[in-house]
Amino acid sequence: MDIAQMADIVDYSFIGLLGFLSVIALWLILERYFYYRHIDLERFEAREELEIALGENLTMIASIGSNAPFIGLLGTVMGIMVTFITIGQSGLIETKEIMVGLALALKTTAGGILVAIPVIWFYNLLGRKAEILVAQWEMMQRQKRSSS
Repeated sequence: MDIAQMADIVDYSFIGLLGFLSVIALWLILERYFYYRHIDLERFEAREELEIALGENLTMIASIGSNAPFIGLLGTVMGIMVTFITIGQSGLIETKEIMVGLALALKTTAGGILVAIPVIWFYNLLGRKAEILVAQWEMMQRQKRSSS
C-alpha cells in the first residue's frame, strides 16, 4: 500500500465515520423532538415510567456529542503519522509538503468539533424539555389529587 492510499483511507474513514455519526445524531434528535412534541402526559401512571420514556435515546445523543471530538483527534493523529511516514520515506524536508499534510490532518479535528457542538447543544435542549415535561406531569398529578 502506498502512502497516498494510506492517507486517503485515514481521511475518508474518519470523515466518513463523523458523517455517519452526525446522521445518526440528527435522526435521534428529530425522533426525540417529535416524541416530546406529541407526548400524552396523561397516559403515564408513575413518574419513573415517564422519566424512562423521556430519557430514551438521550444517552446515545450525548455519547455521539462527547466522543466526536476524540474521533476527530484520532483522525488528526493518524494523518500526522502518515505525514511523518511520507517525510521519512521520501527523505525530503520541504516545508510546503509538511504544512499541507498537517493542515489536511487537522480537518478531522475540525469535523469532530463541528459534529459535537450542535449535538451537545441539542442534547441540552432536549434534556431541559424532558425536565419541563416531568414538571408539567407533576402539576397535572397535583391537580388531579386536589380535585378528587
